[in-house]
Parts: sequence; structure tokens; C-alpha cells
Amino acid sequence: MYEFLDFRVSDAMTKEPLTVGPDTTIAEAEKLLERHGFNLLPVVEHGRRLVGVLSSLDLLKAFQFGEEHLFPPYEEIMRRPVRTVMSEKLVSVSPRTPLTRALEKMVRTRNKSLPVALGGELVGILTREDVLNALRRAVGGERPTTPI
Repeated sequence: MYEFLDFRVSDAMTKEPLTVGPDTTIAEAEKLLERHGFNLLPVVEHGRRLVGVLSSLDLLKAFQFGEEHLFPPYEEIMRRPVRTVMSEKLVSVSPRTPLTRALEKMVRTRNKSLPVALGGELVGILTREDVLNALRRAVGGERPTTPI
């Protein structure tokens, strides 16, 4: 179990995650979230520059009832670009972050997934499942692959 203390985010993250651009429609993003069972999609532009994230909760926020519409116009909202609902306030980690710190950040912020960025560029994504899998590997005696 002590092996877990040596794990870094890069030992557990998913490299080259599925992403969307800021001009992707909400409908397209929703299909990707549902098809892949994800709860978060990194939003990137100009290659891999991380500009935001889109969560299932962000999608729900787009349909909040307001004074303008008693019933939100579903088709109109689904045609809007992701940039209109994505979260720009990023909670991310570096690939060199100790996995114990990433676990603490996930628990503290209640995020199910964290984008992994290096110099503003997306290099991966870390999910709760990734952390749990690394814990199981450590209990089994596996050592991390990233040099400390």
C-alpha cells in the first residue's frame, strides 16, 4: 500500500482524452458524454490549449427555468456552442502532482474528473476510477512507472 505514496497523476491518468472545441454544439457534446459514459469533457482550442471543461451539470444549467422562458427552448439551446455553458474556472492537476494530492483535491472539490495540464496544454484526464484503479494496483504491490 505504501507504493501509492509514490504514484503521480501521470501513472494513473488517461492520456489523449476525448475533447471538444468551444464551438462544438451542446447537442454534439451531450451525445459524446452519453455515448462514452463520461461526466466531463475538456474544452480545447488551437491544438490542446485547455480553455474550459463541460460537465453534465453544465448541460443541465443551460436548461434552468428563468424569467425569459417558462419552458427553456430545447432545440435552440442544443444548437448553442459549448462556450456558452462551459466552466472556464478550471480545477486541474499537473502530470507530476502526487496522486495523493490529486485524490485530496477530488474529494475537496467533489469533482469526478480533473483535466491534467502542463503549461496550459491538455495532456490527460484523471477520473475517480483512475485513482481507485491506482490504489488497487498499489495494494497489489505495483510500483509507479513515473520517476520520482
